[in-house]
Amino acid sequence: MSQSPDTRALYNGDCPVCSAEMCHYEDYSKQRDLPVGFEDLNQIDLAEWGVTEDEATRLLHVMHKGQLFVGWDAFLVLWEQMPRYRLAARITRVPGIYHICSWGYANIVARIIYNRHMRRKARGLIGVK
Repeated sequence: MSQSPDTRALYNGDCPVCSAEMCHYEDYSKQRDLPVGFEDLNQIDLAEWGVTEDEATRLLHVMHKGQLFVGWDAFLVLWEQMPRYRLAARITRVPGIYHICSWGYANIVARIIYNRHMRRKARGLIGVK
């Protein structure tokens, strides 16, 4: 990346789902020299983001031009930075679709991912800060 990132995504590198998805986006962004950065919450000081580790592991967080976006809104902002995903962002911003996607991500997908993360953590399968 030739310039400092306008957009930064905070993700849980200890989560196989999060890590795989963000690594895909990171590779895509690097190949196109897009101003998008990716930060593993386990490798940085979360104070810069103003979130706790628990908050950061529950939902995707994206900082875009100094503004923090959380949950489905974070995905939309991230996708809008990548040409391949702009259409998906546009479609899922449509009011009815947006509400379904936002609710589904926060209440189903993210909860399942978070609960699996907490089980792995309780069993000592991942590093504890």
